[in-house]
Amino acid sequence: MFNRKIFLSLCIFTIFMVMTSIIKNKTRVLEKKIFIHERDIANIKKNIHEAQLDYSYLSSPANIEEQVRNYSNEEYTEIDFSKIYLNLETFLKAQNTRAKSFTYEKKTEKK
Repeated sequence: MFNRKIFLSLCIFTIFMVMTSIIKNKTRVLEKKIFIHERDIANIKKNIHEAQLDYSYLSSPANIEEQVRNYSNEEYTEIDFSKIYLNLETFLKAQNTRAKSFTYEKKTEKK
């Protein structure tokens, strides 16, 4: 009976030892993968930040104006704010009112 208890204890102990080492190795592999992904995410965030800085600098009006002056032979003028439309509907309304006022002016000139 004594040998049976020892044998059963040793079997349970070895099973737990094997299971522990398997679980430990799997968690170590998972930790390495997580570390690699975290490093990749940090690099991508850094690249995104640098790209945003580049975009904000390159698309700034002062920089665009300087580039046009340096590399173009054409003369550009500024647009009045009244000529900038936020959407198509406001542009069409403005065009309709201009067309109506133009036809009204033609009618008054004929009389």
